[in-house]
Amino acid sequence: MSLTAEINAAATIVEKTLETILPAPEHQPYAQLIDAMRYASFSGGKRLRPYLCLESSKLFGVDSARARRAAAAIELVHCYSLIHDDLPAMDNANLRRGKPTVHRQYDEATAILAGDALQALAFEIMAESKTHDDPFVRCELVAGLAKAAGMNGMCGGQMFDMLANHNPNLDAPAITRLQRMKTGAMIAFACEAGAILGKASQQARSSLSAYANDMGLAYQITDDVLDATGERTATGKDVKQDNANGKVTFVSIMGVDVARAQAARLSEQAVSHLSDFGAAADGLRATALALINRKS
Repeated sequence: MSLTAEINAAATIVEKTLETILPAPEHQPYAQLIDAMRYASFSGGKRLRPYLCLESSKLFGVDSARARRAAAAIELVHCYSLIHDDLPAMDNANLRRGKPTVHRQYDEATAILAGDALQALAFEIMAESKTHDDPFVRCELVAGLAKAAGMNGMCGGQMFDMLANHNPNLDAPAITRLQRMKTGAMIAFACEAGAILGKASQQARSSLSAYANDMGLAYQITDDVLDATGERTATGKDVKQDNANGKVTFVSIMGVDVARAQAARLSEQAVSHLSDFGAAADGLRATALALINRKS
């Protein structure tokens, strides 16, 4: 099976899990909230983070039902972050995954609440015994997800990003730190979640974390390149926004060609961290190498 087919298969599995976790509303007075949550969660996307969780879980023989629940929780946090990133106070985006953003489809208040509720639901899933029968494992999952999504991870990175606008003194190390927080932290946790579920050794966790950090940074650099060079019809979202908004990015610092080369080097470096896992990690290796050639 090709990598694309494997990722698509994982996306289908996770979406089936999400359907059981987030069913269509019936006649609740707050049905619009659930509609908006589902709109954000079932609007397509690569489902990269849940795929990484499922693949890392396989390395340690984790029960597939448990892995699916953890993967779904991670995807819900990602979906919440996209809703909030798109808001007028943040990126003010009109298009996401080829569709109107949640605040355009509904309204701004509904979008804010939908994001809040998706985040809360993610932690509810991680804390339930169906995700793992060991309460210490569940606590570690909850703590890891909170750290990856919070002030020292995704949210802190978003704040860093907003403050970085029109800052000519921002250099490549600062941008690297920003993106390791904003994008990399959740990608790293997606890989580590499988190791947590499987009660893996610290060495195995460290190897997966190193892989995810390098792969996540390559992913973000490629995002910057796509924003500068891509087409809206291919990416499914507004492009050339970074330059219009005065953002300092890897592309604005390095230029497109050097940024592409750096993403390639990071992807190869990410693969090198998986040597201890043998053929079982071939899916993760292929992912790191494929992501730098994506068009969306």
